[in-house]
Amino acid sequence: MTTMPSRQLVLLVACGLCLARSAAEAQRPADTEVWEPVPPVVTAGRDGAPPSDAIVLFDGSDLSHWRAADGGEAGWRVEDGAMTVVGGTGDISTRQGFGDVQLHIEWQTPAEIESEDQGRGNSGVYFMERYELQVLDSYENRTYSNGQAGAIYKQHIPLVNASRAPGEWQSYDVVFMAPRFAADGTVLRPAYMTVFHNGVLIQNHVELRGPTLYIGEPAYESHADRVPLLLQDHGNPVSYRNIWVREISGSP
Repeated sequence: MTTMPSRQLVLLVACGLCLARSAAEAQRPADTEVWEPVPPVVTAGRDGAPPSDAIVLFDGSDLSHWRAADGGEAGWRVEDGAMTVVGGTGDISTRQGFGDVQLHIEWQTPAEIESEDQGRGNSGVYFMERYELQVLDSYENRTYSNGQAGAIYKQHIPLVNASRAPGEWQSYDVVFMAPRFAADGTVLRPAYMTVFHNGVLIQNHVELRGPTLYIGEPAYESHADRVPLLLQDHGNPVSYRNIWVREISGSP
């Protein structure tokens, strides 16, 4: 085997460095600058207020953006800037449908503990009326891990338990990316969810395997591109306030 003399090797390396330097110098900084499109200006909210482009779904005054499951008026109680589940009145849904969204919602389980496990402060936030982010009093309350607060129900266990004590207000900040379906119902892209619970990341862009079910294996069924959000009546007087969404545009 013949080897290249060290002098020739040095010259080749130097030549390569010169060529690389010349190519870099030939490219101007402006060649990598992208000026269009210009992102729209959004004013961020202060002191808990929603951003300027948010759709406010509940501001503490009334349930005008919500309806009962049968299409009638929502039967939950509005008091002191919050709406509270009235057991037996049923789930409530937004009058407007949504696809990809950023959601902010604040919730509170009862300060007085009357049960345990799944009977303690149980409710849920459903995206597109079928993909549930669990609401539960999970402060020193053991239950199955894929059913505690912050779980994508029966699919994804939260990374950590960031629950506050019962009676304290808590928050979810969620990025939900809706599934995409072909004309024949084939899944082109599953749903994804990222969740912050009280400012702590608990679900990191997790893939949903289909609707969240109490029993059985999930499987996607084609549905509309825009479907209402739903809040669950599980019989416990869970309260909600400061609910807003931002529609995510431009996503594939």
